[in-house]
Amino acid sequence: MIGELSVSRETIEKLEHYADALRKWNAKINLVSKSTIDDLWERHFVDSAQVWQFANGQAGSWADLGSGGGFPGLVVAIIAAELQKDLKVTLVESDQRKSAFLRSVARETSTDATIISQRIEELPTLHADVVSARALADLETLLSLSHLHLAPQGFMLFPKGENWQMELAKAQSKWRFDCEVAKSKTNEKSVILRISGVCRA
Repeated sequence: MIGELSVSRETIEKLEHYADALRKWNAKINLVSKSTIDDLWERHFVDSAQVWQFANGQAGSWADLGSGGGFPGLVVAIIAAELQKDLKVTLVESDQRKSAFLRSVARETSTDATIISQRIEELPTLHADVVSARALADLETLLSLSHLHLAPQGFMLFPKGENWQMELAKAQSKWRFDCEVAKSKTNEKSVILRISGVCRA
């Protein structure tokens, strides 16, 4: 189990290998905040797994923007290898060292994921069914970065912290969109926003 998601022992072992690699690399590269290392599984892995669950298997392609240490994108790719084998996962991370980490973990866990070392603003359109981003930017900025990479019937998944309502109100002044809110299972003050039908106001 990872949170409330039932996966095989093999998938858990891949995620544990990922966690071990992250601890080693984090000493040299700031992949995640050092204050979260002691609670790595709950704060990052379980948190990413619930983003996967919120997609409800409704995707053929998934793009994770500003992947950093790989949350939620690389966790999604590892889970999908077992539970949704046809899902194509793309991770976008402009920092070359972080991209090297992501490629290393993907290779060592035999995970099929495309990793692009490029700035989001310079990318050709990805046409993804799901676009995710975690701890990358405020919602208004995320919409401007993400909407061009979303397939027409696709949706965005953005984990957000306790200021999510303020971010949502600000974004609604510049954009029109439908928004579904799910309470986070790892932090009572956090939510996951599922956004679709995006266009400029």
